[in-house]
Amino acid sequence: MRPAFGSTFQPTGFPDIGASTFDTFADDGSTTPSLLVESVQSMANRLEATAWDYGGQQPVDLIADLPYIRVHRASAPEEFLTSSRLEAHRIASAFVREATLDGTKMLDLIASRLGLENDKPLNFPAMADALMGLDPFVLLHGTFFNNKAWWGQPRFTRAVSAVIEAHDVRRAVSGGRKSDSVRHALGDQSEGAGGTSEGYGSVPFHRVEWTAREIHAMFAIDTALLRSYGLGEPRTELLTTLALWEIRSFLDSGLRLRTACDLEPVAKPTGNAGDLPERDELTARIAELLPQVTADLPTHGALTVLWNGEKPKKKTAGGAQ
Repeated sequence: MRPAFGSTFQPTGFPDIGASTFDTFADDGSTTPSLLVESVQSMANRLEATAWDYGGQQPVDLIADLPYIRVHRASAPEEFLTSSRLEAHRIASAFVREATLDGTKMLDLIASRLGLENDKPLNFPAMADALMGLDPFVLLHGTFFNNKAWWGQPRFTRAVSAVIEAHDVRRAVSGGRKSDSVRHALGDQSEGAGGTSEGYGSVPFHRVEWTAREIHAMFAIDTALLRSYGLGEPRTELLTTLALWEIRSFLDSGLRLRTACDLEPVAKPTGNAGDLPERDELTARIAELLPQVTADLPTHGALTVLWNGEKPKKKTAGGAQ
C-alpha cells in the first residue's frame, strides 16, 4: 500500500505513548524500524463496519436476513440506540445483556441459549449453533462472555484478523499555527478576558507524521476454527465468504483511516489460497448461501431488545441475587 496523495501518513495513536514503533528482524538478524499503522483491534471494527449501513443504522441489504440484536431505549421504543454489530463486545455488551426481550433479561436469555450451567463443560459447537441464531458475526469477530452470571465465561476468539504495518519508517515533523485575526492580545486573565484555554489567541503547534518504504495490510482467516464449530458446510462457507467479502470491501472503499491517512493498494491482494476474489463474485456467492443458512435459524433480521439504563443489581455466579 502507499499514501493516496503526498508521501506522509498519520498512524494510529495510543494514550500516553502515541504511535507504536518497533523493530522487525530479517533472516540475517538485521533490524528495520517499523510502525503500527492500524491495530488488530481497530481492524476488527473496520472490517465489521463494511457490513453496516451507518446512514440507515442497519445492516447492508446483502445480509439483512442474518440475525443481529438491535437495542432500543425502553423509554422510547422506536429510538435506535446501538446494536450487536456496533458494540465492542458485541452480544456480550452491557447494552445488550442489561436489555430485555418481552420482559426477559437478555443476560438470562443468552445464558439459556448458550446452555451455560454450573458443573457442565462448555460445549463450543452447541454455543456456536446458538450464536448463529443471535448474531453470526460474533463467530467472525469474537466476543468474551465475561459476566459472572454466565457460567464458564466462554470466550470466542476472532476468526478473521488484520493489521497494517509500515516498514523502514522515518518521522516527518511539521507544524502549524491556529490563527486568531480578531483578538490580537490575550490581556490580563485575572480580568476574565479569555485566553487560549477558551479558544482565543494564536497558538503554534507541532505534529509528527511518517514516511515509509513499505506499507503492508495483512489479513488472516482461521478456517480451521470455523470448521471446529461443526456448523455444517453451508454455514461454514457463508462465514468464510463473509470474511472475504469484508476484506475485499475494506480494500475497495475503506482506506481513509484518518484525516491524514488515506491509503491505496499498489499490488493485487493474494495469499496462500490464491487471489482475493472480486466483491461482485463474493456478493453473488453470499446471496446463494443465505437462503440455505437462514432457513434453519430461529430469527431473521433484527431481534429488537429494550434497554432502560438502570444500574443492574449485583449478582453472584449463576445469577443468584
